[in-house]
Amino acid sequence: MTPNSGEVTLLLQQWKSGDKRAESLVFELLMPDLRRIAGHCFRKERPGHTLQPTALVNEAFLKLAAARNIDWRDRGHFLALAARVMRRYLIDHWRAQASVNFVPMDGLPERVLANYPDALDLATALDTSLDEMGSESRQWRTVVELKFFLGLTDSEAADALNIPLRTLQREWHRARKWLFERLTAEPWKTTANKTNG
Repeated sequence: MTPNSGEVTLLLQQWKSGDKRAESLVFELLMPDLRRIAGHCFRKERPGHTLQPTALVNEAFLKLAAARNIDWRDRGHFLALAARVMRRYLIDHWRAQASVNFVPMDGLPERVLANYPDALDLATALDTSLDEMGSESRQWRTVVELKFFLGLTDSEAADALNIPLRTLQREWHRARKWLFERLTAEPWKTTANKTNG
């Protein structure tokens, strides 16, 4: 059963005030969501990968539990940050590998994929673009993280953010347009930069 958004928001506020019991309850209530994010990240991964979804959940738990200065807004904010922690952990893991053939994101147009034949370049460009998007609109970035990385439906994402469905769909459209334009405007030339620099 999905926890009530108001209940999670109250627990997040108590956690921020230093209540360790509230911290435990937040993770207990949202553990299915954290597992879902990790599972979504590994949906297209090759079998026998050295990194497992449990490691992503553990990493998110450790990073978020150590974050004392986050002004938790609500369940959607918490899950978006968890997705961000997992995504960055995967990118760091991929950088340490000899080959990378996985990016945890569906629905990229062919024109974006054509610009990034290397999956690590795509993952890095995406991560950088999401940071830039967050400077322009935190809500856009959160919507992208909930939809792409958590795999929420429009209704689930709207519920997680406590916004009307139509607003979510409008923000999702704008965020995708911004992101796809950004990723197709100028290919990231990580390999070329390494050879030239």
